[in-house]
Amino acid sequence: MFKAWFAIPFWQRVLGAFVLGMLIGGLAPEVGVALKPLGDLFIKAIKMLVAPLIFCAIVSAITDLNDGKKLGRLGAKTIGLFMLTAVIASAIGLTLASVIDMSPVATLTATEQNEKQIPGIAQVFLNFVPSNPFAALTEGNVLQIVVFAALVGIAIQRLKGKGEPLRKTIKSGAEVMYEITRMVLQLTPVGVLGLMSWVIGEYGFSTLLPLAKFVGVIYLACLIHIVVVYGGLIRTAGGMSPWQFFKAIFDAQIVAFTTCSSFGSLPAAHRAVTERLGVSKDYASFVLPLGATINMDGCGGIYPAVASIFIAQLYGIPLEWMDYGLIMLTATLASVGTAGVPGTALVMLTVTLNVIGLPLEGIAFIAAIDRIIDMARTLTNVTGDMMVSRVVARSENLLQDQTHLATESK
Repeated sequence: MFKAWFAIPFWQRVLGAFVLGMLIGGLAPEVGVALKPLGDLFIKAIKMLVAPLIFCAIVSAITDLNDGKKLGRLGAKTIGLFMLTAVIASAIGLTLASVIDMSPVATLTATEQNEKQIPGIAQVFLNFVPSNPFAALTEGNVLQIVVFAALVGIAIQRLKGKGEPLRKTIKSGAEVMYEITRMVLQLTPVGVLGLMSWVIGEYGFSTLLPLAKFVGVIYLACLIHIVVVYGGLIRTAGGMSPWQFFKAIFDAQIVAFTTCSSFGSLPAAHRAVTERLGVSKDYASFVLPLGATINMDGCGGIYPAVASIFIAQLYGIPLEWMDYGLIMLTATLASVGTAGVPGTALVMLTVTLNVIGLPLEGIAFIAAIDRIIDMARTLTNVTGDMMVSRVVARSENLLQDQTHLATESK
């Protein structure tokens, strides 16, 4: 029985669990909610991997990229592409939200909202550096882990022979973490089943009906961004067909969609880009944690743009061209500035609403379905990370010599 199960391609196992979870949640909501611990177990197992995997992988990647100029060029290309796609994502969100009337029939009852504390520019940069790196590892503060790991890797590079013992130790640690990751990812179908059963069982399909237009615009914007923008870049600069690309990363997309966590999707994304897209482990270990930290096309590009216009329509507040420009600017910058703050998407939205003078109370109207929206946001973010991995790796000759790219993983 187990042999027959593992003989099925991995992506088919994940997709089957996804569909089964939706059916269970829809037909037997109580059973679906009761299966939530399966999803919790999967998420905890993934979170267990994140901090040590990121630290070992980034240190190993930097020490293997001996050319300091090449490392700087890689960083510039990677961040530049992240910013470019974020601007395009904002433009797509603004365009669709402006063209499609999302005004709800129901009236909004004003509720008291506690304004979130948004860190200033100086505090954002201070938060990059951990006062205690061990605390950052314990708390899973990914941005601080990335910074500390980068400093360790650079120091080992500069010490050359003296740092060799530590380099080998961390390199071995990275390989161990890759193996543990492969083990944990076998739980993916079980986790997807539990999460989808719970989401549908808890919220129900009917939850989407009152805000169907808003949810539809979010999903349509994400779909256009993924297929047209990411697919176009893959075809023109990634050296492969969009069909190959999406087929290769499908199971990682399912993990992102169900877990709603870019960090939690790192193991699955790393496996997809290295084993099926041919990206070298060194570059994948550098770009994916960085992307999970600052690449927020779904959370920081599309979502604030669509949500801001929706709230403006809800309150009957007209927006000027200047407001649209401010939405695009703040949505793009906020995706980097608030990356380490819990509840990132809502924080980004409060930033945008404050800048253009829209009432924060509007958030209450869409908070109930945030989980449904978060699925599309995270799927977009993670897909963008994997697209950038392939495009930049190809431009820098960091693709592995593989003949089995985009084949089904079994």
